[in-house]
Amino acid sequence: MTFGAIDFAQPWALLLLPLAALPLLRRRRDTLLFPTLDWLPRDRAGRVAGFAWRALAVLALAGIVIALAGPGSPETTVTRTGRGAEIMILMDRSRSMDAKMKPSDWRTIDPHSLLYQVDSRGEPKSAVARDLLSKFVEQRPDDRFALMFFSAGPMNVVPFTQHDAVVQAGITAGGLGRGLSDTNVGRALTAAIDTFTERAYTGSRIILLVTDGGAHLDEPTRKRIREGLQANRIALHWLYLRTLNAPELDAEASAPPPAAEGDSMEAIEVRNAYYAQESIAEVSLHRFFQSLPVTYRLYQADSPEDLAKAVAEVGRQQNFPLDFEERVPRQDHSRLFFSLAALCCALLLVYRSLLLRSWL
Repeated sequence: MTFGAIDFAQPWALLLLPLAALPLLRRRRDTLLFPTLDWLPRDRAGRVAGFAWRALAVLALAGIVIALAGPGSPETTVTRTGRGAEIMILMDRSRSMDAKMKPSDWRTIDPHSLLYQVDSRGEPKSAVARDLLSKFVEQRPDDRFALMFFSAGPMNVVPFTQHDAVVQAGITAGGLGRGLSDTNVGRALTAAIDTFTERAYTGSRIILLVTDGGAHLDEPTRKRIREGLQANRIALHWLYLRTLNAPELDAEASAPPPAAEGDSMEAIEVRNAYYAQESIAEVSLHRFFQSLPVTYRLYQADSPEDLAKAVAEVGRQQNFPLDFEERVPRQDHSRLFFSLAALCCALLLVYRSLLLRSWL
């Protein structure tokens, strides 16, 4: 039952509220007849004390009854304004993410022993990514995060929320078990885009793709991704966890000019080598992302230190005004009325003890 801004969990208890009027009923000694009291002086203190103890008794009974009814403020939705972004963390949970990253000093290691050094000293990519993403979420309390894992298909873990503890629990859960062998980036991206479709646009939006591999996307999938990102105004950031012998995407040269008559053999070889790289999944995905009509940024990470810098860079670039609606749960006010009743009872005990002393 709701009365304006207050509702009651147990409204039937309000039927007991008339009991609060019991202290106002006249007692037998109040009805004794005296011939006259005109010769007695007016007892103003007694009148005030009599009114006070009755008022305290009424408040005590009323407070207990109202507290038993369970008063509270109903659940509401509040619009708040902060600085940050709506960030969908789209994290690869395939088996390749369980492989190890290169150690921080990998550039100084002999290439012939690099594979051994990675296996013996490297840290699992998924563990490093989870640890850094956990710190990233902790450092951005004004953002609204969502979390989705993917391998052969997407798995929605946490919807958009500003409650960091829920997101942290989801990130931690990503470390349980082993990933699957298949990776479908296309399905994961379209699923991540769909989470924004039904949401009102309130500020900066980001899909943070965390993966160590690429994909060859067919044209219908590319169209869905391109149109979805543009329609929902979503920026795409790719944390590329580069494995051993994988292509370097951030060092990739720009596209060569189209073929023309009289080109030298060297120009033709450069052009052919460029387009031959399309067969590499990571390169193909990167070039598709570069062609998108929205903001796209690549963060290549070869070691845990590179990944930490990349995550920090994402945080520095996303600090814009953000409007969001927060659901405020029901607030119970029973304790306030129980406290009021307890205070009234304590004052009545003090009054009673003073009265007994005066009689003695």
